[in-house]
Amino acid sequence: MIWGLVARVKLDFKRLDLQLAHPWAIARGKAATQAQVVVVELTGADGTASLGEAAPTARYKESVDSVETFLRKVDPRGLSFNDVEGSMQYLETLSPRDRSAKCALNLALLDGAAKRAKKPVCELLGIGFRENQHVTSFTIGLDTPEIIREKTLKSADFPVLKMKVGAASDKANLHALREAAPTKPVRVDANEAWKTKEQALEAIEWLAADGHIQYVEQPMAASAPARDWVWLKQRSPLPIFGDESYHLAEDVERAADWFHGINVKLVKTGGISAGFEALRAARKAGLKTMIGCMIETSILISGAAHLAELCDYLDLDGNILITNDPYLGVTAEKGVLSFATAPENFGLRVTAKA
Repeated sequence: MIWGLVARVKLDFKRLDLQLAHPWAIARGKAATQAQVVVVELTGADGTASLGEAAPTARYKESVDSVETFLRKVDPRGLSFNDVEGSMQYLETLSPRDRSAKCALNLALLDGAAKRAKKPVCELLGIGFRENQHVTSFTIGLDTPEIIREKTLKSADFPVLKMKVGAASDKANLHALREAAPTKPVRVDANEAWKTKEQALEAIEWLAADGHIQYVEQPMAASAPARDWVWLKQRSPLPIFGDESYHLAEDVERAADWFHGINVKLVKTGGISAGFEALRAARKAGLKTMIGCMIETSILISGAAHLAELCDYLDLDGNILITNDPYLGVTAEKGVLSFATAPENFGLRVTAKA
């Protein structure tokens, strides 16, 4: 079935190469100097133009090639600014996966729907956005201790840091960070680095001794046995957050047994709509919530910022880590997210740079 036969849209997309300010590395994979995303543009019959973005990752068996392959399958007659839910149901009939591509289309659909309603997306969702209330961390990837120290000094304006771990140099890297920022709050992201529950607990106990670590993300692989996650949660001296283990609202029962909090990313959920539900389900289950990102432009970062009111923590710095963001949207001066200078009042509040 095809929805949107009346309110047809035109679908265009393009691939973008994003240049990283510094080589980027996490526990899995080699250091990268660039990332690729796909930007979607929808244009309604009335001229309403909207934007979306896919930032695929190999961790979920997605790539810019797979995103473009999915987008070529989409019949624009199945997309409507007047029926975002129906449009997403149509996309599910094309594939049960491809969430990054669906994310791009969901953002664009909500952008167009909110523009037609003359509201920002956060108000369309009924949650709003409070200025001067939402602080993002700034992420420091795996590197040498010397570079870690340098990056920490350069990020002095950010009140909270996020540090990637999972390398043999973890202790030296944390020591280098602490030389530059002795007491700054730090969030740690292991990206599934530790192989056993005992190894994870030993690492978390070491991190807890620092005294200024807020929590640890995804210490073990998402495929680790449920009993290992329960064991670790019972013993961990620091809160542990699920990232690769938490995708959709339907994962919440398991997440409540395994974690103290969860990290929602729009590219995992398939967009703002499912991200909204995943955050609400987690909050209802008593979990702490955060929203994170990949290496992204201001399209996806702004899209995620519209959900800030549902989050205890934010990690929305993907656009800060690149040097050639083609778009303007939410800003993060001194780590504080703001739409005050956004060039658009409605939709995602994003536009292309002149």
